[in-house]
Amino acid sequence: MELLNATRMAAGYTLGLQPSGRESLIVAIKGTFILPSSGEPPRLHESQVPLVLADTFTGAPGLSSPYEECDFAAEKGACDVLLNGSAYAPPGKAVERTRVALRVGAMEKSFDVVGDRVWRAGRTGVRASTPKAFTRQPISYDVAFGGTSGEGANAISYAANPVGRGFHPDPKNKSVDGQSLPNTEEVGRPVTSPSDKLRPMAFGPLGRGWQPRASFAGTYDERWRDEDFPFLPRDFDPNYYQAAPDDQQLPLVRSDLEVQLSNLTPDGFRRFVIPYFEASVRILPRQGEPEDLVAVLDTVFLEPDEERMTLTWRAVRPLRRSLFEIARVVVGRRGAAWWREQEGLPFPISIRVEPFHEER
Repeated sequence: MELLNATRMAAGYTLGLQPSGRESLIVAIKGTFILPSSGEPPRLHESQVPLVLADTFTGAPGLSSPYEECDFAAEKGACDVLLNGSAYAPPGKAVERTRVALRVGAMEKSFDVVGDRVWRAGRTGVRASTPKAFTRQPISYDVAFGGTSGEGANAISYAANPVGRGFHPDPKNKSVDGQSLPNTEEVGRPVTSPSDKLRPMAFGPLGRGWQPRASFAGTYDERWRDEDFPFLPRDFDPNYYQAAPDDQQLPLVRSDLEVQLSNLTPDGFRRFVIPYFEASVRILPRQGEPEDLVAVLDTVFLEPDEERMTLTWRAVRPLRRSLFEIARVVVGRRGAAWWREQEGLPFPISIRVEPFHEER
């Protein structure tokens, strides 16, 4: 199968597998744009970020926060809104605490960002030290509430965020003293104890093995091994493919999206609009008529520190037999002349005939 990309963005394809075992063709289109200043339209970046073929992390895989997921999710029933970046204090100031907010369309989320601090154990219990002032504080699940206490078979992890900081199941344990607290907190719910049960606050993707996302992966038990392997379990839920938490998901995009960033850029505030865009995909089967699909925007990924954002569109086409039934996939629109050439229709060609001379 051949893929022809008629856009200036990155495009690629792979095979997806449904729980029933049926295969699908997945076409992903990823455009990289300059993060607009307030009131300006997005402009295509001169350097296009390639499609991500495997999950990336801020550090060691599995032991650090996911940074960006593979772009070839089998399907997404909602649009993920993701952001990796930092909190910024007002220009020229250093603060111990500030609030960041992200709004994309109807999706809105905010939380507090706090300077570095540690647990101090004393006779009256455990308390947090005074936060250090900051002008810029990176945000990720690495610095959100959570973590893993102990090692080996005795390790206890915070299921919602095993790579974070501040968690300990026994607040009276002396080892708590000096451990870092999280740099992010839910609004109105400050961290008061290492054994608190709190929502980890960040804007990035959730780990595939974290709760509640892992609960969508299905049951891999003896019945699955005997009756369904190597296919997905029968109780697999496609929500597993959503990388963003519930409060960062939108219905699949069918209109313009207004974006607002508060204290997530050095200038303090950005507001701009992502125009609605239909990414066309034409399927040319080896037998039968061409099929025209519309790829749907299902991932908005913002990187304010890099002054860029990426948008990913996805088209899914179930296969009747195998990938070999498709001859070609064309991403983007082509002119009529190109289609005439590809379909083998006659078109005028200027030909000049000259006699052949061996000495030449």
